[in-house]
Amino acid sequence: MERILIIDDDIEACETIESLISRLSHHCDMAHTIHEGRRLYQKNDYDVVFLDVGLPDGSGLDLLPEIVQIKDAPEVIILTGKGDADGAELAIKGGVWDYLLKPSSVREITLTLNRALKYRAEKESKSEKEEVQFQSIIGESQGIQASLKMTRKAARSDASVLITGETGTGKELFARTIHDNSKRAKNKFVVVDCASLPVSLVESTLFGHVKGAFTGAQKDTAGLVKLADGGTLFLDEIGEMPLSLQKVFLRVLQEHHFRPVGGANEEKSNFRLIAATNRDLEAMVDEGKFRSDLFFRIKTMRIRLPALRHRVTDIRPLIESRMKYLCNQYGLEPKNLGDDFLATLSSYSWPGNVRELFNILERAMVDAGDEQTLFSVHLSRELRIQVAKMQIEKMTGKEILAEDNGVTINEGVRKIGQKIFEDIFDSELPQLKEFKATVEKIYLSELIRQCDGEISKIIERSGLSRSHFYTLLKKYGLTI
Repeated sequence: MERILIIDDDIEACETIESLISRLSHHCDMAHTIHEGRRLYQKNDYDVVFLDVGLPDGSGLDLLPEIVQIKDAPEVIILTGKGDADGAELAIKGGVWDYLLKPSSVREITLTLNRALKYRAEKESKSEKEEVQFQSIIGESQGIQASLKMTRKAARSDASVLITGETGTGKELFARTIHDNSKRAKNKFVVVDCASLPVSLVESTLFGHVKGAFTGAQKDTAGLVKLADGGTLFLDEIGEMPLSLQKVFLRVLQEHHFRPVGGANEEKSNFRLIAATNRDLEAMVDEGKFRSDLFFRIKTMRIRLPALRHRVTDIRPLIESRMKYLCNQYGLEPKNLGDDFLATLSSYSWPGNVRELFNILERAMVDAGDEQTLFSVHLSRELRIQVAKMQIEKMTGKEILAEDNGVTINEGVRKIGQKIFEDIFDSELPQLKEFKATVEKIYLSELIRQCDGEISKIIERSGLSRSHFYTLLKKYGLTI
């Protein structure tokens, strides 16, 4: 018996679907709000969730990120009376099984439900037979789990794969994971860094050469394409591949035949291609910098890796995993993580992503030495100053305004706050009384702005009494 959950405030629609599910001998639960639906799927395991978009306490689409993160997540069928094309696109990108409009016929709902259940049963059967090992990939965020889902599918196929993501997101790690879990795992994983290929030797490096093909070619040498025979050829930063080579490589990819430099005969190589790039290949195609036919050939399957700033919840497990490795490497005792250490790292923008995180962690652990706990002070001053700047800009805004939403703000208040926090690590601190007064003034100014000057909101959010609030306004020369 399968278990189905309906989250819909349309009572009639709920009863219709419940009757249908009961006739199919499945168990059915109903919820009419987001809150009630969340309580049910957190408590019970479901195979399918019928989810309405317009609910009394919000949009059902807001639940999608939560549902897809559930272990063995249910299939989601959106059933709504609002024909919203953007909503449909958002839902499908979020991983829903189908998107149906009300009123849908009983036959249409039945077909969709049966297909979803059949798909789920086959998926579970496959996952039991073909377990993919992901020990080296750390993370539970929605973005990384979506990438792992595609990685699992890629490992079970032999299709070409394109992995995209910013520098440092782990593109080579995902490529190796695909190879190690594929039927080619016993053969070589050959890496080609397209960004560092010497222009004069690029074809020789890829396809090899025969003795005497050019000055210095003293013997026959196999190229990287031949070395990947039976295994995987990983083209890292394929966006850097010269246009002149792209046409040649397209033929090799299509036919798996190539001719070594100076050779008279063609050779074969049965390789599986995985390519990676941090560039926007679609834009490069539009600009004529990348061949469209090669682009469509390499992206049979596509895996997008999220930036670390979009998966902040994964920072702690990434650090804990890396710390074990570094402790073993340097012979250090395991260390604890201070709250301020994690808070600082979680507020950083991570332009270098996971690679940068690991480098910063290693530096902090070396700096800490035999100390048992990592604190923010073990991080570089540059990083802490940058985080401080970001926090003060977020709190006060970048512009200094004399008036904001009708609230008169003493000019320079935000600038003073920024200056103090920017230079806190490299300048002599003011007296504590002066520092606290400045911060209190910044807080009150921002509080007034965010509450649009409404006294009731200000009192509720700040916890101040009305008389105390007016005393502070007078003290700092602020007006509403």
